[in-house]
Amino acid sequence: MPEASSTPRSSAYLSALSLEIEKKLQRALASASQRRNLLQELFADIALEVDDKAKDIILSREEDLILPADDGVYDQLCYFDILADYYVCSPESGKPILDLIVQLWSQSFASHIFSLLFHKWLFEAEVENPEVLLRYSSALVEGATNVFWIDIQTNTRRFQTLFCYLLEEVVLEPTRLNRIAVQAQRDLYLLLSRFMFFYNSADKLKSFLKHCPAFPNAFLVGGPADVFVIELADQLQKLKVEPVLIHYLSQLKYLQGMELRMATITRLKACLYSFTSPGGPMYPTRAVRHAAWDALDLLFPVGRYPRHLISLFFRLLYPWYWPSSCWHFLVSCIKALLYALVGFVYSSWERMKRPKMA
Repeated sequence: MPEASSTPRSSAYLSALSLEIEKKLQRALASASQRRNLLQELFADIALEVDDKAKDIILSREEDLILPADDGVYDQLCYFDILADYYVCSPESGKPILDLIVQLWSQSFASHIFSLLFHKWLFEAEVENPEVLLRYSSALVEGATNVFWIDIQTNTRRFQTLFCYLLEEVVLEPTRLNRIAVQAQRDLYLLLSRFMFFYNSADKLKSFLKHCPAFPNAFLVGGPADVFVIELADQLQKLKVEPVLIHYLSQLKYLQGMELRMATITRLKACLYSFTSPGGPMYPTRAVRHAAWDALDLLFPVGRYPRHLISLFFRLLYPWYWPSSCWHFLVSCIKALLYALVGFVYSSWERMKRPKMA
């Protein structure tokens, strides 16, 4: 992510933003009846994408500065991205805001705001009081959990920069991770386990498992892979947005080859089985059922055909599903025949176009 330039113009703009945030927090603290609405408005404001005019000021484009590449994140730059860097460079500007947030800990959206504005400051500043550090760490995990769920419910990735920072710059960097309490390290690890597939970070899964903190009940739960899969299975059960659930199921291919305990395998299988049958309690759509079957067949190829045969047998016990099943089967057959016919015609045409050898 490009960092804000340290020019007087950009500094003045960010200072003005901080002052507005401080004023809104003071109003929220003074008005109990409007407190929730004011905090919600403030959260929405700092989560907004930075417009072009503000980018020109903050990043000082008029001075022909070369901005670092950031693989597309720059196009989705939000105010909290800029402010999080600003409070690391100018901690004195963030101190009044942090003091006000502490006074509003128990209010809705307070942890959201803290996690967005101070997630970098927490791992860069010197917080000597262990109790205060634990409180900040707990608020970070709570707030990050809430904002990640907002992304899931809307099927967007507005807060992906927050996730990437916590994964790449904290969990995968022991020097930063060790700054917070062990319990906070565990909570952060579990949090990232639940959202890693959603934010398309499965390519870092091996490194992530190597940095798993020690859990007191590891004898019962298992190793890092077991902890990850257990959290992932629990997350799948909570998902209600169809595109997100299908995306998660498609990402399960990265679990191939993992050595898991039998209890963990059973738990994962039970989770996937719950998505393969229509009706309650999950009521999965056809697309979800097929994605779940694909994941089962990929991860557990042994017993694939008996599973489908047993599933077909139980489907026959519910006659009200027969018409839709027959219709979709007929449509699938017709599509397969059409694709085969088009492929045959295309290959024949290509052969006819080739010049004949003398």
